[in-house]
Amino acid sequence: MLYPLIWMFFSSFKDNTEIFTSSSLFPSKITFDNYLQGWKGVSGVTFGTFFTNTFYVTGMSIVGTLISCSMAAYAFSRLDFALKKVFFAIMLTTLMLPFHVTVIPQYIMFNKLGWINTYLPLYLPKFFAVEGFFIFLIVQFIRSLPRELDQAAAIDGCGPIRMYWYLILPLTLPALITTTIFTFIWTWNDFFSQLLYLSDIRLFTVALGLRMFTDSTGESSWGALFAMSLLSLIPVFLMFIFFQRYLIEGIAAGGVKG
Repeated sequence: MLYPLIWMFFSSFKDNTEIFTSSSLFPSKITFDNYLQGWKGVSGVTFGTFFTNTFYVTGMSIVGTLISCSMAAYAFSRLDFALKKVFFAIMLTTLMLPFHVTVIPQYIMFNKLGWINTYLPLYLPKFFAVEGFFIFLIVQFIRSLPRELDQAAAIDGCGPIRMYWYLILPLTLPALITTTIFTFIWTWNDFFSQLLYLSDIRLFTVALGLRMFTDSTGESSWGALFAMSLLSLIPVFLMFIFFQRYLIEGIAAGGVKG
């Protein structure tokens, strides 16, 4: 499982001609030219720009998902309103709807709004609780909390908004961190949506920037591609390593309780 990553690591220090011609895993001569060439980017846009764009899209997606999904989950799990069960069933139905069914209508809608070649289609829908998986995850976690806490907060004068902000959010921290990790990884690794809506190279993310190193009609910069691919994996690894305890806790609590 780890060998492809190890091979890519050592290949990032090889000359472009040695990568596929040498049978040895280790480079005959260590070179950092691949990192220098890769960081220069393509068409005058550095790879630092791609990283900045990706962090921006990912950060906005995380903020939108946390705000909207936690509020929707709180409403489904604690508030009483008309057609609550119907709306919850509709939300669960969206989990079974393939992405390919909605991609064309979404593109037509975003095109009419003039959002093509902007970041808006990538993160703005996140502010409207479009991620049914995270809503369901947080709902299951909130349902595991004793309702006596809500009653005690109500006696102290907390309304629904204050109860959500001061009571529910702090107690659902593991589920929120789980949501953050998954949103970060899925947005960071997303290629199709970014390819669909972005055409200006100055707006490209890391996933699209890596594609620029490969050329189906000519020579590809494999060394630079491997070097930048290795750098693009670092944020994902760090996110998982530092928050894996909360990730496991959030999934376990949301899956076996409720």
